Amino acid sequence: MKKLFGCLLLAFVVYSCGSNDRGELVGVKYGDKFHPEKPFGMVFIPGGSFTMGKGVEDMVGVSDAPAKTVTVKSFYMDETEITNSQYKEFVSWVRDSVARTKLALLAEELSFGNDDITDKKSKSSGIQDYAFKEIDTSKASPYYKYMMDNYGGMSDLNSPAQGKFLNWRVSLKWEVEDFPDEHYSEVMDSLFIPIEDTFDAQRLIDVKKIKYRYYWFDKNTAAKDNKSRRKDFFKEKVLTVYPDTTVWVKDFNYSYNDPMHQNYFWHKAYKDYPVVGVNWSQAKAFCNWRTVKKNNFLISKKRGAVGDKVPLFRLPSETEWEYAARGGLEYSKYPWGGPYIVSDKGCFLANFKPVRGDYAADGALYTVEAHSYNANDYGLYNMAGNVSEWTDVSYDPTSYYFSSTLNPSVADLENKRKVIRGGSWKDVAYFLEVSSRDYEYGDSARSYIGFRTVQDFNGTKLTKK
Repeated sequence: MKKLFGCLLLAFVVYSCGSNDRGELVGVKYGDKFHPEKPFGMVFIPGGSFTMGKGVEDMVGVSDAPAKTVTVKSFYMDETEITNSQYKEFVSWVRDSVARTKLALLAEELSFGNDDITDKKSKSSGIQDYAFKEIDTSKASPYYKYMMDNYGGMSDLNSPAQGKFLNWRVSLKWEVEDFPDEHYSEVMDSLFIPIEDTFDAQRLIDVKKIKYRYYWFDKNTAAKDNKSRRKDFFKEKVLTVYPDTTVWVKDFNYSYNDPMHQNYFWHKAYKDYPVVGVNWSQAKAFCNWRTVKKNNFLISKKRGAVGDKVPLFRLPSETEWEYAARGGLEYSKYPWGGPYIVSDKGCFLANFKPVRGDYAADGALYTVEAHSYNANDYGLYNMAGNVSEWTDVSYDPTSYYFSSTLNPSVADLENKRKVIRGGSWKDVAYFLEVSSRDYEYGDSARSYIGFRTVQDFNGTKLTKK
């Protein structure tokens, strides 16, 4: 009995020595203290409350924006609209992913039952260079081996790549004279515009083939339905991501805008100009890709734990947009604060249409570079003018009356009208007011609508008083 008691006492002492909480409730240890990382190109918008809407500007109540006090959580916002250069990175990534997937699938098909398909003495083996990435299973983790044996992959099993990893170390060849073999040529030919639709012997990428696939979780429906399976709330979205460059012609009848149609998106002269011709769904897809891009980087640096993943990049709510546009000024009419659209030197303060028929009176005929004009007090550029901006919410003329006062938002997927804010290069001054509301159908692409993204701030930091 004494021996048993001694063993128990020893075990208790050993257990106690392995813990320094002295039996007190101290919580789970997370290691390093969390410090939020400000995303590149974004500014911090400290949360707080403000009076949203027209207020004294709408004394007779004819507007759809009655004054309402609301509170907004802290968040990060892009200091400029998303530019052509930034969106082109997204398009290029999607294009390369589509091409690499097709090449890898064909390489895998050709390699079945043919161990001698590659020339071991050659530095290049044609399409086989673009086969799925091979993992040394002898050094792989037990979990990786389990997944490969039971599911055949580690990534998205529902994707065209069937859960296999693409080989991004080998550069793609886009010039036809550089194609390594006929199999590579076959894949590329499937991505080009059909030969009968070409002229001047130019083979161009068919932009309708540049499609992005992603999944999202319908949390609003899931919160109201606790009987369905989790997978029932997974939503798949597949869409083309190349901007509609024809908007410069379609938006303006009997107007010569051919140079903008031909050059605006791809020419380097416009690389720092806001992207246009992007509909609401394409803007949402860009946000998803930006989140994936950052999280994949963290995984590559062995920082892929739940606590390391970044909050989702997304479009701002209407309330967040107006709060940020005001720049901390409670009753400002415009982002710069004053009630006037010109400075004390007589210079226009934004890119818009100041005079009937005269688009160039403000110094710009169309859009301007994203960092043009002065930023507001939060450091945000062109919150008025240049391009109108997509928000994440649906337009309802009565939403101010029934929406919450805490982070108000109207996420109605059935409502195809989406709120746009800020006015554009073709709008009059009324639409530049921070409280003015407008909408466009989500499937529409316009030469005067762009977007910027936001990211939630982990915490509840408020405006310093």
